[in-house]
Amino acid sequence: MRFAGRVALITGAGSGIGRACALRLAAEGAAVVIADVNARSAEETARLVTKEHGSALAVPADVSDEPAVRSMMTRTLEAFGRLDVLHNNAAVLSRDVYGRDLDLTDMDVDVWDRTFQVSLRGAMLCVKHAVPHMGPGAAIVNTSSVSALVGDTDHAAYGSAKAALVSFTRYVATMYGDRGIRCNAIAPGLVLTDIARHVMTTDMLAEKAAERLLPDPCEPEDVAALVAFLASSEARCITGQTIVIDGGTTAHRPEHAIRKASALDPWAACGRDGRPGHTPPSGRYLR
Repeated sequence: MRFAGRVALITGAGSGIGRACALRLAAEGAAVVIADVNARSAEETARLVTKEHGSALAVPADVSDEPAVRSMMTRTLEAFGRLDVLHNNAAVLSRDVYGRDLDLTDMDVDVWDRTFQVSLRGAMLCVKHAVPHMGPGAAIVNTSSVSALVGDTDHAAYGSAKAALVSFTRYVATMYGDRGIRCNAIAPGLVLTDIARHVMTTDMLAEKAAERLLPDPCEPEDVAALVAFLASSEARCITGQTIVIDGGTTAHRPEHAIRKASALDPWAACGRDGRPGHTPPSGRYLR
């Protein structure tokens, strides 16, 4: 019961990682405030928390809107009288925003702006209105992404916003460390949320499996375990850090995934002269 007597506010907690984190912190004794732009989803998470563990409050809120964030903090304090953990987890993954975050030359600037409004501005507003009510031993956890650490052929807005969140984490840790408030970020890779299971094909899942070093994909509960650790006193000496949780996806060179997916000698995928299928006599590859 690491969070007995403590209060945690989690944004984007209506589903996926946020819901798993709410359930995990509540299971360890926290009273949990469930914030989500989708009121029905927030209520459902709160119902699950109350049914299984204890106290929960659902608060519909768009974290990019400052009056909404101010109201969310007021309701948290009115209900529970304190705030010990803030998990900035909200992000835009909808089809009309994330689904249109493709080639930059064709991007609607509103897609870029909305992505940053929720992921970065939202985190800033929550910190702005939460920190004055947080004391020594309090913790802030920001949900970034491995997309912040690597490049890709799409989702530049999402990856850039998440990268900015990594830097923001360091600034918050530096600004409020002398108050005993810690701030860290997590950077998940693929997490098999309900949405991910719905949209990903068998081939897509196989590609992701080839990229990982570990055999099993991450589940929301795996991320929740990391968030609970970072928010707890067991991590009291950890601040300003970004912890990657991706099954080893970003821990190796791309050739690992290429070899694993093709089941060929490394040189067979791309030969010494750059032509696929050209295998040198040595059968070795450059390091």
